[in-house]
Amino acid sequence: MKRKIAILPGDGIGPEVMNEALKVLDRIEKKYEVEFKYEHALVGGAAWDDHKNHLPKETLDICHRSDAILFGSVGGPVAEQHLERWSRVEVNSLLGLRKEFKLYANLRPAKLYPALAAASPLRADTAEKGFDILVVRELTGGIYFGEPKGRAGEGEEEYAFDTLVYARNEIRRIAHIAFKAAQTRDKRVISIDKANVLTTMVFWREVVEEVAKEYPDVTYEPMYVDNAAQQLTIRPSQFDVMLCGNMFGDILSDEAAAITGSLGMLPSASLADGSFGMYEPGGGSAPDIAGQGIANPIAQIMSAAMMLKYSFDMTEAYDDIANAVESVLNDGYRTGDIKEPGCKLVGTKEMGNLIVGKM
Repeated sequence: MKRKIAILPGDGIGPEVMNEALKVLDRIEKKYEVEFKYEHALVGGAAWDDHKNHLPKETLDICHRSDAILFGSVGGPVAEQHLERWSRVEVNSLLGLRKEFKLYANLRPAKLYPALAAASPLRADTAEKGFDILVVRELTGGIYFGEPKGRAGEGEEEYAFDTLVYARNEIRRIAHIAFKAAQTRDKRVISIDKANVLTTMVFWREVVEEVAKEYPDVTYEPMYVDNAAQQLTIRPSQFDVMLCGNMFGDILSDEAAAITGSLGMLPSASLADGSFGMYEPGGGSAPDIAGQGIANPIAQIMSAAMMLKYSFDMTEAYDDIANAVESVLNDGYRTGDIKEPGCKLVGTKEMGNLIVGKM
């Protein structure tokens, strides 16, 4: 079995953590008798240097002939002399890929491993209970893509505007993703909205409630977004699957990741209909630590694991990687972002080697 994977390391720590993910995939190749064919491509600031484009045609061509995209990170320090290179790099590359491949469903798992309870910013009695949350975020609609948007007027009367819009079919398809995911987990969906203020969110709630009736085995509950943000810090264990629109999912998934102890622990999958998907860590390019060999590669490694599960139907391989990560953490090894007293501090490469060694 041969799988074609577009490898887009990007900027900052992207190439460093991508190398560790590829080590893990090389181990999977040998263990599961599968063949991965990698094609590397430039994206973000790295692509701008060669193509004066954050998402060049050459990169899109490689992605189109692949079965999945493994993405690193994009972005860099914005200084006056670099404005052209970095301006809107995330928008131009990430949103461009999402739109090009119709990647409408974003899955972001946020799990507080027992071994990392002390690294969480939550109160100790809350962190000790742990949590395992899957944020299901609609990715190609909502206020980020809604039209019209722009600016008008002059002087003190000048104003800017964006449009929050969702169609019934957009809400239905992401709701089905959430409820089907819940059926394989703890069978609970909490849908996040602002139906007490926004007409669009009243519609969102109505459509989600219609879909919920098709899943009688799943417990459904709506929750306002401001309450959800609060509840994530007070009692995160109440959440199983969180169903969110684009903007709310963007914000809450980062909050969920932060309370695990580090954004360096957050993988994600962005899925289209069928098996195609793009897989990326949620922590960003971290230019302040790039090239130092200290970045946490776990989010990138677990993003590769999600690729195996969702695009290649290799659930056993996903479990193999997830168990190896947890075992290394249980052994007390930590990168700097999750360092705590008494742990064994390791760098990017060593963490990758330890995880491969557990497989």
